[in-house]
Amino acid sequence: MQHSALWSLADLRQLEIAAAQRGIKLMQQAAQATVSWVEQAIARGARILVAAGPGNNGGDALVAALLLMQQGYQVDVLLPQQPVSTEAREALQALRQAGGLPLQQLSTDYPPPALLIDGLFGIGLNRPLDDFWCQLIRQLNRLACPTLALDCPSGLNAYTGQAPSACIKASHTLTFLCHKPGLFYAAGADHAGQVECAPLDYPAEMQPLAAGFLNQQDARMLQRKQDSHKGSHGTVSIVGGCPGMNGAVLLAGRAALAGGAGKVHVLSLDPRLVVDTTSPELMLHAAALPPCLPNCDVLAVGPGLGQSDHAVQWLQQAVDSPQPLVLDADALNLLATDSGLQNRLHLRKAATVITPHPAEAARLLACSTAAIQADRLQAAQQLSMALNAVVVLKGAGSLICAPNRPYYLNTSGGPALAAAGQGDVLTGLIAALLAQGMPALAASCLAVRAHGLAGDQYQQEAGGPIGLTASVTALRCSSILNQLIA
Repeated sequence: MQHSALWSLADLRQLEIAAAQRGIKLMQQAAQATVSWVEQAIARGARILVAAGPGNNGGDALVAALLLMQQGYQVDVLLPQQPVSTEAREALQALRQAGGLPLQQLSTDYPPPALLIDGLFGIGLNRPLDDFWCQLIRQLNRLACPTLALDCPSGLNAYTGQAPSACIKASHTLTFLCHKPGLFYAAGADHAGQVECAPLDYPAEMQPLAAGFLNQQDARMLQRKQDSHKGSHGTVSIVGGCPGMNGAVLLAGRAALAGGAGKVHVLSLDPRLVVDTTSPELMLHAAALPPCLPNCDVLAVGPGLGQSDHAVQWLQQAVDSPQPLVLDADALNLLATDSGLQNRLHLRKAATVITPHPAEAARLLACSTAAIQADRLQAAQQLSMALNAVVVLKGAGSLICAPNRPYYLNTSGGPALAAAGQGDVLTGLIAALLAQGMPALAASCLAVRAHGLAGDQYQQEAGGPIGLTASVTALRCSSILNQLIA
């Protein structure tokens, strides 16, 4: 079983139907997995509140409640509405036969339990909840206790990550069969807490094809021969740095060095940039007119580029160049205004990687940022097909998509990376990995993962997310890449 696989909702439902037809009791397995999780986290004898909804998610919760009672826990069951599915009704009958007396509502002074188990609504929810359920969820969120959501927090769309109304704020989510992408991005990133997957047991031939995977890209392709030199590891050229924005192109250049590129040229649209005293290894050039590139293996355009006529000319040459290309920032904003240039980009023979944040993606797709965030996966896949490029849609749960390939969902990183210049670092890092011979999709996955792990490492060491600068992140990425080689 591939625990990193991500399946579509339709395929997941088909698996559940096939399992039921074979008599495989997935509800019982999910409940047992819940009990195993509780036994690892909560002392036996503690009081647990189980909130069960009317569907199969509620059925999972009711079976778990019965098993927890049998294991010696004090279990209160909140059942606001009677079950509607056959399996959930059977679970309720078994609970009552064992002496369980579900509550229809909680008193306003209900004391916080040792744990709340949320089984109100599962992954099938794709609509806003009505006032009754919203008020109940707000009441449960006010309980000062850890919360374990079963499959996904109630109120959350497990595939888009949207919470159109009230949503359980879980400290932990135990999801079943496979991971769900919406647990990691948009509202899901703040409501799912720590996510674990219980894969359950079923015949291997029933497993669906993966629509995507959690990003677990390693760095083994970066292993080096002893007999190597700077030319063995590729040359990167980075174009950007209009007046007032030289820091962006320098950060990208430093990140390319930290990512292992043998040589890095920085071409600045501001002719005053002469030397980087922090990283004198960078070879600095004025980005002349007409555009003239140094000999290089990979070209990155965009950090601090600006939107001048000069910038447009450089972008046009970059799109027509034979090298692998990374586009970010103003290169994407300029691209969004020129459909002809987009067509040329689509026809490129060499690999292209673009790294938009949601607002840049919205400009490229001529829609609102809210529309991008409403379905991040669809937006990333649409961009990838339209531009024939690897797309890194940045943000919580960054997505990496290539045309006609499974997508990758990144789970490293967090608010420590929400600072100026971090996108420039990612651009330089991707360019460096491309220069060392990695394919575009793998290079993008590794760069995003390593960048996120650098943020996680800082947050763990600092005790919080505040204060990580892009300059420090670039240096940390070297250490992360070396660890991932192993």
